[in-house]
Amino acid sequence: MSSLLSNYMQMEQQLKKIQSELDKLQNDDRFKAELEFKEKLEALMREYDKSAADVIELLDPQPAAVSRDTAAPTTGGTRRKRKLKIYKNPNTGEVVETRGGNQKTLKAWKDEYGSDTVESWLVRVEE
Repeated sequence: MSSLLSNYMQMEQQLKKIQSELDKLQNDDRFKAELEFKEKLEALMREYDKSAADVIELLDPQPAAVSRDTAAPTTGGTRRKRKLKIYKNPNTGEVVETRGGNQKTLKAWKDEYGSDTVESWLVRVEE
């Protein structure tokens, strides 16, 4: 029973903190300017019966054209290179660099320690 009360009190404190942050944000001049801009933009979009996608296409037509081109099938047949993942075993200090999940040492670690644990050992990812 007391854990429910404790949980309630923690949530209440979090709510007060969030409410305080919201109050600060609502009094921020930058926020007020952004909100005013958004409201004016939405009114203008309604006036001209335009959607957000219409506005984006009007202001930046390039991405839509590019995405259509990349969606077309290519005849090259080349695959994009996988990202290099670097793992470090905290127990042994051993480092494994791999571009796929089928690496021998990595598989052994996952068998021994579990996949989630080994994934938490990910140090960094490179292109």
